[in-house]
Amino acid sequence: MSHSALLTIAVAGVATLLLLILKAKVQPFVALVVVSIGVALAAGVPAADLVKTIEDGMGATLGHIATIIALGAMIGRIIELSGGAHAFAYALIDKFGSRRIPLALTVAGFVLGIPVFFEVGLIILMPIAYGVARASRRPLLLYALPMGAAMLTVHAFLPPHPGAVAVAATIGASQGLMLLLGLPVTAAVALLGFFVARRLTRREYPMDPTVHAEVYGDPAPDNGAEPSDSKQPGTPDDDGGRTTAVLTKPAPSATEVQPPSFTMVLALIVTPILLILLGTIGQNTLAEGSTLRAVLTVLGAPMVALLIDVALCGWLLGARRGWDRPRIAEVMGSALPPVAMVILVAGAGGVFGKVLVAGGIGDAIADVLEQTGLPVLLLAFLTSLALRAAQGSATVALITTAGILTPLLHRADLSTGHLSLVALAMGAGALSLSHINDAGFWMFTKLAGLDVASGLRTWTVLTTVMGVTGFALTAALWPLL
Repeated sequence: MSHSALLTIAVAGVATLLLLILKAKVQPFVALVVVSIGVALAAGVPAADLVKTIEDGMGATLGHIATIIALGAMIGRIIELSGGAHAFAYALIDKFGSRRIPLALTVAGFVLGIPVFFEVGLIILMPIAYGVARASRRPLLLYALPMGAAMLTVHAFLPPHPGAVAVAATIGASQGLMLLLGLPVTAAVALLGFFVARRLTRREYPMDPTVHAEVYGDPAPDNGAEPSDSKQPGTPDDDGGRTTAVLTKPAPSATEVQPPSFTMVLALIVTPILLILLGTIGQNTLAEGSTLRAVLTVLGAPMVALLIDVALCGWLLGARRGWDRPRIAEVMGSALPPVAMVILVAGAGGVFGKVLVAGGIGDAIADVLEQTGLPVLLLAFLTSLALRAAQGSATVALITTAGILTPLLHRADLSTGHLSLVALAMGAGALSLSHINDAGFWMFTKLAGLDVASGLRTWTVLTTVMGVTGFALTAALWPLL
């Protein structure tokens, strides 16, 4: 079959996928499987090999990512239900001081975003932002916007989040190198997001009356602006200083267990990251066959590192604080239903990628992309960004981009380090252009009390600026590897 025919099939397949998800509201997992079957048959994959192709694509992908996503979700769930997330955020507010609460919440969003999924983290931290805004009488968006954007940044870029893990497995990138290179990049992007958010929140935005009443305890003015006694960002107090918030951490009652300490929660978040990084460093610096390298390789395998951390979380945040074994098992089990569909979507993305290769479409796409003369890093960013803007889900955008570009990347014969940067570039594209077809956009705007226009002016603009910056930083690292 000619390249033009194969490319037509690929374009029709992606268009059908978008129509099924956006217009027909078909669940992404079902849509990906249906489109994969249709593309495979249209591309000439023998009917006898169809089922095996689907099974191979699903099995190869889930074999790498299912355990990692499930263990990561368990860690986040234990930290959440033990009260560790709230305790961590309040401790950061105490350490940063009342004048730097927006920065403290940005740091909290970034750090807690590593083990906790974006939607869950937003639900955990938004009540704290409500409390700060109520105490300071300042706009909620000042605190919520950089905090939410920091969490989304980690969600798009770094393991153990589903999209990043699936990309690493599909294109052959190293999760350890993605963390080693991605942590400073995402930290810089989150910090930039904090400063951009400060500028975006200098003006007032209409606020939903229901959310306004929940945050400030009084009805919103008719024009939707902040109440007359609310302090705007940068407004001086009577003493000439900036408005500060007085927010105290709720003290546990006599019957409640003391929440986990800041140090404990931070240590549990950092432990699997350090183990993975040590494994990566050991493989690149120690002699092959040495005992230390073997030990670090095992401990640094993402599945093993996360499994160790799950055990530590169960013991330190659960058993030592009064949870019995059935309670610990119940909490761990409760983390799985929310991520089950995410795992299946990732697996279906693997099926789509396998079909592209089996039908020869992958090579045809690789030929066309090579002829554009664009660097693979830029192609990864633009493809992910286009799919993110078209269908909304960062995870689906990442998985689909990885499937489309894998043949080109293999043909380019890139090093593991460069493949890891390509994965980060895809993450930058998936961070950008969060708008009305993204569930995260609606979740943030509803919790922040924003209308659609205000959400586009703030959330969409901020995520796009951060995504482009993340790509620029990733590109700057390319010549260094």
